[in-house]
Amino acid sequence: MENPYENLDRHAFWSAGVAGSSPLMLRGIYRKKWALSADDKIATAGSCFAQHISRYMRAENYNVLDLEPSPQWIASTGTSSLDHTSLDQKTAQKFGYRMYSARFGNIYTVHQLLQLLQEAFDIWHPKEAIWEKDGRYFDALRPSVEPRGLDSKAEVEIHRKAHLAKVRAMFLSMDVFVFTLGLTEAWVHKSSGTIYPTAPGTIAGSFDSDVFAFKNFGFVEIMDAFVEFEKLLRKVRKTSSPVRILLTVSPVPLTATAANRHVLQSTIYSKSVLRAVTGELEEKFPNIDYFPSFEIVTNPASRGIFYNENLRTVRDEGVEIVMKHFFDVHGKLKKCDKGKAGETTAKFDTMDPQCEEYLLEQFKP
Repeated sequence: MENPYENLDRHAFWSAGVAGSSPLMLRGIYRKKWALSADDKIATAGSCFAQHISRYMRAENYNVLDLEPSPQWIASTGTSSLDHTSLDQKTAQKFGYRMYSARFGNIYTVHQLLQLLQEAFDIWHPKEAIWEKDGRYFDALRPSVEPRGLDSKAEVEIHRKAHLAKVRAMFLSMDVFVFTLGLTEAWVHKSSGTIYPTAPGTIAGSFDSDVFAFKNFGFVEIMDAFVEFEKLLRKVRKTSSPVRILLTVSPVPLTATAANRHVLQSTIYSKSVLRAVTGELEEKFPNIDYFPSFEIVTNPASRGIFYNENLRTVRDEGVEIVMKHFFDVHGKLKKCDKGKAGETTAKFDTMDPQCEEYLLEQFKP
């Protein structure tokens, strides 16, 4: 061998791996570190794009946990009997059901994730955790799961206590944790460090610059937070066998930025930092793998075809291509219709993800 490049695979070269490759199937883009089995209990969480991953995995019969299933409602059948019927998908999603393995809504940052684990095991407690709007009360750590709010602060506390019990059960029972990193930007309660999924005043509550502050997390902070999360997860599970963790980075750009720069710059910063963190974690931890949903969607060869006209949200076809890459490695699609060459379409209703960040669009000048 005259040099170390002459026997590399085609995907190691830009001309063959990207410019000369179909964006519908990037060969070699993902090589799994470990396998998933039908018996693995899989928990899902993360930013809005993670909802797609949860939905597709469920549709393909992966054992995705649902510790807070949607309630049933009683519908009259026109006879003397009554039917107990599950909420339809759209209504369930509106109230935070079926999105993830527990009803915690979107978890945009690693620091949110760490705080949830700490709170679930009574290690840490949030401050300013209940927000009010028009006489209704909201859980500030998941404000969108009750769109109309609750009647009292006491009711919010009861709901959160019940929710945390399910979260605790999720962390203790899961074999695999799928987490999508979405943002580096967050809003923080100054005196306690409590991290919120959205700024006070956008869904509920009111903003006070003396109480709340903008925070844009950097590489070291995010890396340290995730390492702390993984370490604490091992401790509370009381086992030396670590949970397998599958990380992804959301390909969805920021809706708006509170940093003093153009939203495009903030988006590139956030995604670059998050991708660097996931790369470092994958390299250092045998139990952590990375799936390149970000690269598949943002690939220059796709020329933006996976995005909707707003250049932010990912088209259904784009999500299908992402998940086809996943299932081609971890297991073939079982329930699909043949589409165009190289494409498959899962048989379930497509849904726009529930996303608090989208609400920021209404504040544009």
